[in-house]
Amino acid sequence: MEDKDIIDLYWSRSEDAIPETEKKYGKYCKYIAGNILKNPEDTEECLNDTWLSAWHAMPEARPSFLKAFLGKISRNLALNKYEEIHAKKRGGGEIPMLLDELQETLPGKSDVEGIVDQQALIHVLNQFLSGLKAEERKIFVRRYWYCASIKEIAGQYALSESKVKMTLKRSRDKLRAELIKGEIAI
Repeated sequence: MEDKDIIDLYWSRSEDAIPETEKKYGKYCKYIAGNILKNPEDTEECLNDTWLSAWHAMPEARPSFLKAFLGKISRNLALNKYEEIHAKKRGGGEIPMLLDELQETLPGKSDVEGIVDQQALIHVLNQFLSGLKAEERKIFVRRYWYCASIKEIAGQYALSESKVKMTLKRSRDKLRAELIKGEIAI
């Protein structure tokens, strides 16, 4: 079923919307949530929350790219669930490591909240991503959007783990330079 047809099901409040969404994008959203949560039960709960959130969001929004819309919902819900689960036991795990890797590159949370025009940040990030070579962009997005491990990325692209780490380091350095050039406070 085409995305437009699935969105129409949501807008007409048809009960078929959720099964059709799950059939087409279930594996994609499960991959995103699973990489963050690393627990099948939590991942399944996140998927159910994703479909419910999409159900509630659709009358207000008509996404032009359903896959990205659902991926964003899944990712945000999984990150919130991860934060909830790990609120009392800090340290260890892939997500804190990802955040540590980007800490010196991206503006801190309070700085981002203070940016009046977030469109400038979005523009710089889009410019940065479009300026990367295809392999660098895929590795960067795999790591920081899909929260894939270094080992998983290396296996997927037939690279050594040290090559993936070096590519990510160089990409973060390029991002830092783009943020400085775009006058985004770091």
